[in-house]
Amino acid sequence: MLESVFFIGVDIGRTIRAALVDESGRIWLQSRILAERRDPRAFLAQVIAVLSALRDSEIARGRVVAIGIGWPGLIGRQTSRIELASHLVDVTGCDVYGEISEALKLPLVFENEANAAAYGEWTCGAARGLRDVFYVTIGTGIGAALILEGRLHRGAHGFAGEFGHVKVEPRGIECGCGGRGCLETIASGPNIVRRVRERLFSDPAFSLSPLAAQMEDTLTVPLIVQAALDGDELARAVLRETGRYFGVAIANVLNLLDVEMVCLGGPVMLAGEILLEAVRKAARKHTLRAIFGGCRFTIGALGQDAGIIGAALLARDTVAAMSFE
Repeated sequence: MLESVFFIGVDIGRTIRAALVDESGRIWLQSRILAERRDPRAFLAQVIAVLSALRDSEIARGRVVAIGIGWPGLIGRQTSRIELASHLVDVTGCDVYGEISEALKLPLVFENEANAAAYGEWTCGAARGLRDVFYVTIGTGIGAALILEGRLHRGAHGFAGEFGHVKVEPRGIECGCGGRGCLETIASGPNIVRRVRERLFSDPAFSLSPLAAQMEDTLTVPLIVQAALDGDELARAVLRETGRYFGVAIANVLNLLDVEMVCLGGPVMLAGEILLEAVRKAARKHTLRAIFGGCRFTIGALGQDAGIIGAALLARDTVAAMSFE
C-alpha cells in the first residue's frame, strides 16, 4: 500500500497556524505560534521556521508535496506579492513568496486567507458540492470570498472579496484603508469590543453586565461572545446589531450575484445562532424575495481550521492541475 502524501496549510494572522494535511483534508500535525507584530524580517523568519519544522517532522518523512498559505490582505494575482498587509506587520517591502519558496524548496501557493478558508468549506465543509457560495470570515478584520459557477473567483487582479470595505455608514469613522464607514469599522472583532465599551459608558442600564468588570484592556471578543452565550443582554444587543449590519451588506451581494449559500466563519461566529439569526433576519428584509428564498445561511463546518485545510487543498489541487499541463 502506498503511503499518503501531505500538504502544509498555513493560516497567517496574529497567530501563525500551520498543519500537515493529507489529500482528504485531514489534519495530522498542527503548529501555532504568536506572530511577531513589529519586525517584518523576524515575522517572515517565524513563518519559515514553522514551515520547516512541519516539513522535517517525523510524521512527514519527506512526503510533503506542496505548501499553501492563506495571508490576509491583497495578494497580486500575477506577481504573488502582498500589495496590502491588513492588521499585521507590514511585509509589502519583502518578496515573501520568493523567500519562502527558496527556503523550503517546495511548490508554494499563495492566497488571500478568506479565499483559502472558503476553499476549505467548499471542498470538504459546509459548502461542499455547491456551485455559487459567498463566504465571510469575521475576526480582527472582515474578509470574504466568492465561489462562482464552481470556481474560486479572484477578480481581475486577485483582489476580489474585500467585503470589509463595503460602505455601510458614509459618515462613519475612518477606516485603515483611508475610507469612512466601512463595514470593518463597525463589525470587526476590535470594533465589536469598541462598541461594547461605548455602550457601557453611555447606558447605565448595562452597568450590572459582567462585562463592566472587563472595561479596560481585558475586554475581548471571546469574553463578549461567551457573555452572549450566557445570556448577557449587552453582549447580545451588540452582536445582534453587528448581525444587522452584516445582513444589510450581504443583501447587496445576494441581489447582485444570486448565490446558493452564505457561509459565515471566523472567531466571532462562535456566537452561533445569536449572530446568524440577526444576519439572516436583516438580509431577508433587504433581499429580493425570490433570491433570498433560494439561499441558505450557515456557519462554517470547519471552524478555525478552515483556512489551514483550504490552503493545503489549494496546494493539492494546484499541483494536480500543473501535472496535467
